[in-house]
Amino acid sequence: MSKRILVILGHPAADSFCAALGQAYILAAGEAGHAVRILDLPKATFDPVLHHGYRQIQPLEPDLRQAQEDILWAEQLVFVFPIWWGATPALLKGFFDRTFLLGFAFKYREDSPFPEQLLKGRTAHLLVTMDTPPWYYRWVYRMPGLHQMRKTTLAFCGIKPTRTLTFGPLLGSGTSQRERWLLQARKLAAS
Repeated sequence: MSKRILVILGHPAADSFCAALGQAYILAAGEAGHAVRILDLPKATFDPVLHHGYRQIQPLEPDLRQAQEDILWAEQLVFVFPIWWGATPALLKGFFDRTFLLGFAFKYREDSPFPEQLLKGRTAHLLVTMDTPPWYYRWVYRMPGLHQMRKTTLAFCGIKPTRTLTFGPLLGSGTSQRERWLLQARKLAAS
């Protein structure tokens, strides 16, 4: 059964291994018959800083308005990003701050401390690179960046993360290891 998939590339460098993972996923998803759109955050033009917090409306740039349309179109979101300092890069965090807004991603309810999830019904895959060994990130650091993405960002808005693949340590990895990781991304996209 084909799906509508939006792949969001969250690494600031176009020549990163994240970009290669994203391209592998995109090609395999297309070959599997899925409709795929791409949001390449480094190419998008927007200010990632929410200058007044949520006290004042900051107009969305055209690329962010298009991103919201693509998110509403998608049945599945795929986030491809590195873990830096235990969390997502500033570019991706700024994208969430500016795009997943009250009235778009969630809204408050008068009689409940819990918001209404406006993006409910969508799933997400996370393809995550790191220089830390994934086992160490999981058991010693307790995966703060992944918890933030899965629980306090995506699930907060109603998006259900269904698969997370972690790739690392990237530092010192060779061509054959990277090819195996790209194959994992292709297999996930084709499923």
